[in-house]
Amino acid sequence: MTKLLGTLLLCALALPAGAADTVKIAVTGPFSGGSAPMGASMRDGAKLAIAEINAAGGIQVGARKLKIEVVERDDEAKNERGALIGQELASMPDLAGVIGSVNTGVVMAGDKHLQEKGITKIITPAAGSASMTQWAKGAEGPKTLSIFRFAAHDGIQAAMVVEEAINRKLTKVALLHDSTNYGVSGRDDLLRQIKLQGDKLQVIATEKFNIGDKDMTAQLLRAKAGGAQAILIWGIGPELAVAANGMAKLNIKAPLIGGWTLSMSNYIDNAGKNGNGTLMPQTFIEEPVTPKAKAFVEAYHKAYGVTRIPSPVSAAQGYDAVYLFAAAVKQAGTTDTRKISEALEDLKEPVPGVIATWIRPYTKWDPSNVETHEAFRREQVVMGMVKDGRVVFANESDRARLAKGAQKKM
Repeated sequence: MTKLLGTLLLCALALPAGAADTVKIAVTGPFSGGSAPMGASMRDGAKLAIAEINAAGGIQVGARKLKIEVVERDDEAKNERGALIGQELASMPDLAGVIGSVNTGVVMAGDKHLQEKGITKIITPAAGSASMTQWAKGAEGPKTLSIFRFAAHDGIQAAMVVEEAINRKLTKVALLHDSTNYGVSGRDDLLRQIKLQGDKLQVIATEKFNIGDKDMTAQLLRAKAGGAQAILIWGIGPELAVAANGMAKLNIKAPLIGGWTLSMSNYIDNAGKNGNGTLMPQTFIEEPVTPKAKAFVEAYHKAYGVTRIPSPVSAAQGYDAVYLFAAAVKQAGTTDTRKISEALEDLKEPVPGVIATWIRPYTKWDPSNVETHEAFRREQVVMGMVKDGRVVFANESDRARLAKGAQKKM
């Protein structure tokens, strides 16, 4: 997998625009700005998969093999950019599908344009519940949906975060969240899960912060004054590090537990030793627990000249999402985006990925059940922990389970 990968990436992705015998896929995300570790990692993971597929001749479509042509768009984590990109991609007559998006607000601003034109979209790694629940309106919802998600949505993550606090015998928590669609949606998911757990946790403070905030002393002091035994947090890397560093400054010893974005490199690096012990749900941890994981990590490191993936979750999801999309193109026997959506809803063959072997990850869209277009289930998510600049398995049992190949979507 690693041999000549740098060369393969250049050759496989340097296809001329409009080239014959190609499948055109757009990869979108924030490749600059505070969310860039997620967006760039997703893009680069996707490119690894595309390079492998193209090096093998492409996707088998009938009697032909079609190579993948990539269109990249940087949404800069800005909702207005997401809307413009969505409009642009929806107007491309030969676009087979879209993979990507990190920020919930960007998804909600742009995906409506793709849905209007029936363009197949696999959202990854955006996890905000509203990204998909916006379509779940029962009888009033769309009868067909071209939008799929390939990420552990915040409902799953919030349940794990709440259960982690309960399992630690904690009773009082403070909620911190950013003011974006993602942060507000995450706060609501946490409150919903606390209620579902029988209110075993008392929320003594609910505080918000803004993107770019450099000080959270006021919010943290209120949490401390209320006797918070843990801080449950939802936001993006840089601001999460402000919270961790603020907790250390105020001598708040409570654990910091939150969404998967606590695994971002710009959280880990900016928090430094203050990040040690931070807990978050993860769909992929950068450890060679399986041969597939080992090969993927080594390939990524070699191709991009790094010793640590900025956002391992994002990279692995980008990689597997490409293989799912390619399997749908092959099954559909066409580059027609609507036929590809239909194939995704009923994939006949298992799709080996770095996260899992995917067995019918999606089913036919039901506007009363958003889970039909959600790939991940709880059993595919583990709890990660920051330790000395990396994310490791918080529970040895999860590492052992994955090593045995038990993590599959049935």
